[in-house]
Amino acid sequence: MAKTKTQYSCTECGATSPKWQGQCPGCNAWNTLVESIAEQPGKHRFEALAPAAKLQNLADIEAREADRIPTGIGEFDRALGGGLVAGGVVLIGGDPGIGKSTLLLQALAHLSQAHKVIYVTGEESGQQVALRARRLNVESGSLPLMAEINLERILATLQAEKPQVAVIDSIQTLWSDQLSSAPGSVAQVRECAAQLTRLAKQAGITVILVGHVTKEGALAGPRVLEHVVDTVLYFEGDTHSSFRLVRAVKNRFGAVNELGVFAMTESGLKGVSNPSAMFLSQHGQEVAGSCVMVTQEGTRPLLVEIQALVDTAHGNPRRLTVGLDAQRLAMLLAVLHRHAGIVCFDQDVFVNAVGGVKIGEPAGDLAVIMAITSSLKNKALPEKLIVFGEVGLAGEIRPAPRGQERLKEAAKLGFTRALIPEANRPRQAIPGMEVIAVRRVEEAVQRIRELQ
Repeated sequence: MAKTKTQYSCTECGATSPKWQGQCPGCNAWNTLVESIAEQPGKHRFEALAPAAKLQNLADIEAREADRIPTGIGEFDRALGGGLVAGGVVLIGGDPGIGKSTLLLQALAHLSQAHKVIYVTGEESGQQVALRARRLNVESGSLPLMAEINLERILATLQAEKPQVAVIDSIQTLWSDQLSSAPGSVAQVRECAAQLTRLAKQAGITVILVGHVTKEGALAGPRVLEHVVDTVLYFEGDTHSSFRLVRAVKNRFGAVNELGVFAMTESGLKGVSNPSAMFLSQHGQEVAGSCVMVTQEGTRPLLVEIQALVDTAHGNPRRLTVGLDAQRLAMLLAVLHRHAGIVCFDQDVFVNAVGGVKIGEPAGDLAVIMAITSSLKNKALPEKLIVFGEVGLAGEIRPAPRGQERLKEAAKLGFTRALIPEANRPRQAIPGMEVIAVRRVEEAVQRIRELQ
């Protein structure tokens, strides 16, 4: 049988070359040629999976909500936007050993009781997966397992069995015999992901792909992998901690930045019903440099403690953040100096978000400033105080989205004071909550000093 011809295409300009070169002959870019299958007249490897489409008006298409398949793990369903969708492709990435295979094995064991599923493992043998299932004490009697890395055999099995849900662990271990490159290469990952995605759309199979990550924490392989799939989930959290966070950074069937919180136990990952308690430290007494903020993760408001330590610098002052943007900290220190007269240029400033959560929204600016001010003056903030709001370069405090939901969540957990932007002032008073609405940074600092 004749071998399929391959060529090398430039990822920058699209120029092709019959063999690999260090420099692209078209745009002279370096290291941009990747292996791909050369098109052959009358033959296309996606032909059987791409039925002919007809032209029709958008108004004539019947639109309905996609039916959800619950996985049996509430926090996983939350991150997915309510559950799995037939024909959807989900990509899960995370550091090694953080719990990707454990979570999917638990979810598939629950799904196998009422749905037809297949677990395809390319990294472990069947005996290793069976030992994990026994250790987790999951019902795996009706869970089919396939230890295979050849793409063509996996596609043939999926087409013959027609499962509702299939897990591929992991996409970097698969290889197609139409390419000569090794598993995990850019060409193999892109080809295998494209073939599995087209089969999922054509047959209505929900495919879950496990992806490796690089040193920077991004998914390994081509960036197009994230564009092809419907949902991208990232595992976050320290591997030395017992808590795990699953964040949706892309979801065509739900909200992005939705967060699922898990606790790693001896029997696997368990959902955390009250994650705000996990991100709040239990101090025996009031301490300086601690401020509680309300962050919005998708549709869920979370209370997170921001800790700051300001100390005299011996040499060049350092700026270190954990869970927050270091560049934004430098900007907030400049705003604090210019508009509130608080000087930190000769101080080391360390800021930490407790619990390993990453604060990506700007609504945490005001909480960071309050924590820095408290640590610098060595005075604790008032008890049961929550803070949120975005700070601008002109010293103004801008509103945060969904302020009403943030205040209700704080009141539910027993907080009695809230320092918020003026634009987020609720129209109706919240029982048991004293709202302090401010417009500028210097006003916020002055109001807190009056309460200390």
